[in-house]
Amino acid sequence: MGVAAKGFYNITTDIKNRLLADINVNTVTFGDITRINLEKQDIYPISHLNIQQVETQENVLVFSVGIISMDIVDVNKEDTVDLFEGNDNEQDVLNTQLSVLVKLSQYLRLKSLRSDGYELIGNPILEPFTDRFGNEVAGWSLSMDITIANDIYVC
Repeated sequence: MGVAAKGFYNITTDIKNRLLADINVNTVTFGDITRINLEKQDIYPISHLNIQQVETQENVLVFSVGIISMDIVDVNKEDTVDLFEGNDNEQDVLNTQLSVLVKLSQYLRLKSLRSDGYELIGNPILEPFTDRFGNEVAGWSLSMDITIANDIYVC
């Protein structure tokens, strides 16, 4: 197996392990998010990893990686008059899940193509969301590019 093939596993495994080491992540999933039972409350907070595309260049492969980190929003049954904070923990969820992805981004910035086999290119983009899925959740979507050496050649 060449460096490029191992690189896919190295990237996905390293990201998974780093996310699971975070106190604000309970589950890490991969692939098509529609196949995951997001109604199960015991899996939250959850981070989901997806390789969106790979650009082949002469000496490197550039992976476009997407990660969604989210948690369930707990709604207080009592009415509140504070319209800024509302009657839920949405701001707390957004804060903790942003922290998860910023810490992951900082960790990936330390990676080097030469010594680690991959490295982060540019700056990750984070976008907040609320209630994207069937239940009451909030979190962040991260998009980033990671490059690995391309050792796949035509003979």
